[in-house]
Amino acid sequence: MKHKDYTGVDSTDLQRQIQDSQEQLFRLRFQMGMGQLEGLTKYRGLRKDRARMLTVLRAKELAGEKIEPLAKAAPAALKAPAKRKGLRGLFKRKQK
Repeated sequence: MKHKDYTGVDSTDLQRQIQDSQEQLFRLRFQMGMGQLEGLTKYRGLRKDRARMLTVLRAKELAGEKIEPLAKAAPAALKAPAKRKGLRGLFKRKQK
């Protein structure tokens, strides 16, 4: 899409599109890491589209439009790992 196409979009829809494109970029990075180079042109185009969307969103913010942040749902890969107890809890010390 072109810059003109994003200017007419509502800011909440624009934020959702940005979030969706971020998830698509995440998936494409994995595909490229596995050797599928067909996604390279998609990846480059998606990066540019995301930059256009962020630019339009920032322009709306500077124009005085109030922009509410979306609630972020962290992908499973980015969530904090569970705490590990280690080996200390497995072995009991002998009492003297």
